[in-house]
Amino acid sequence: MTASPARSRTRSLSRRQRARAIRGTQYGVLVLGLLVVALAADWGELRRAFFDIEVARAQFPDVITTALVNTVVYTVLGFGFGLVLGLLLALMRLSKVPPYRWLAVGYIEFFRGVPALLVFIALGFGVPLAFQVSINQYVTVMLALGLVGAAYMAETIRAGIQAVPKGQTEAARSLGMSQSRAMFSIIIPQAFRIVLPPLANELILLTKDSSLVYLLGLSMGQYELAKFGRDALNQHRSLTPILIAGLFYLAITLPLGHLVRRLETRTARAR
Repeated sequence: MTASPARSRTRSLSRRQRARAIRGTQYGVLVLGLLVVALAADWGELRRAFFDIEVARAQFPDVITTALVNTVVYTVLGFGFGLVLGLLLALMRLSKVPPYRWLAVGYIEFFRGVPALLVFIALGFGVPLAFQVSINQYVTVMLALGLVGAAYMAETIRAGIQAVPKGQTEAARSLGMSQSRAMFSIIIPQAFRIVLPPLANELILLTKDSSLVYLLGLSMGQYELAKFGRDALNQHRSLTPILIAGLFYLAITLPLGHLVRRLETRTARAR
């Protein structure tokens, strides 16, 4: 015995009504939560803690000319070094020579498993103490960020190289190219187009990891955003400098995130 059309429409309408009621309840809970927060919050204290205009003015222009510039410089140095090392590790990972593969795998597993914080401590304090050498702060940051970033970028680049159709290599070899020339002229450029989105993600991660530089005991001219905000917090007893530092981090990472989405869309269309 089948249900009549009128009864089916009633059941369908009932389901839509239930879904509408559930959505309405969710919106109601959200509005109620916002009202509770708005009524319970001490807006004067929040303004003093987070939006102190005088404290904010005191951060400029040093937060831009020193902290922001150094953050960008540290990130670019680390990413550049990591990209070169990551490419080398990716080629070693794909090598037909077993010791090269073992070395690459050992490096990648080690630096992906060790916290970046520990790498900064080792290079900033351990190496100078153990070998009685003095390392420039910029070199230390470049090495620390690059060594960690290279482990992740190596796997990304390796996956990109393997994603290039084998017919590309065969076509290059048929034209008389050597294996190495085909790799650097044909395969790697195509691989980088494939892996641009994850590499841009790694750039975002390195931007945030650059905040670990504060461990090295920097001079004022070497401060990055996190260290600058922390010192200003201690000086002014206000969270406004931390908020400003966070906004500048967002000024770097949000455009990069948008770039990642654009690259992912373009890569998907190309495929």
